[in-house]
Amino acid sequence: MTRKKIKLAYIRDDVSRKVTFKKRKNGLMKKVKELSILCGIDASAIVYSQYDTKPDVGSCRDVARRIVTRFKQMPARDKSKNMLNQESFLRQQILKAEEQLKKQIKENQEKEIMVQSMRGSLPADWLQNLSGTDLNGLLLSIEKNIEAIEEEMQEA
Repeated sequence: MTRKKIKLAYIRDDVSRKVTFKKRKNGLMKKVKELSILCGIDASAIVYSQYDTKPDVGSCRDVARRIVTRFKQMPARDKSKNMLNQESFLRQQILKAEEQLKKQIKENQEKEIMVQSMRGSLPADWLQNLSGTDLNGLLLSIEKNIEAIEEEMQEA
């Protein structure tokens, strides 16, 4: 059974925030250990918090030191290859969201045309008003629907 998705927001109550932090930190450390064991890799998490004077290391300190040393010895271009600051991370997320929005808008337009054509409520000259790109999109949409219907007929 899966947990329901919770709304992420700052926890105002100090006591419950501290309890939540400890529970989540322990869960994170457990996941790091599992990842290390299951995949046979060195993995570590270093967590700094306002509740502890020293950082908490999610594996043996020797493993963490080895990982940090290996990272420091990497060439600069390899280090920065997948590193993002907050601004570039957010830009990446915005681009993904924009692409997803474009895809959803296109899908909604295709479905709207299909619904209108099935109801017979499209104007008589609606095909003449479509561009070549829109006609290709309509053709693909019709072919997808035909394939879906054929699959359902085979399953039944």
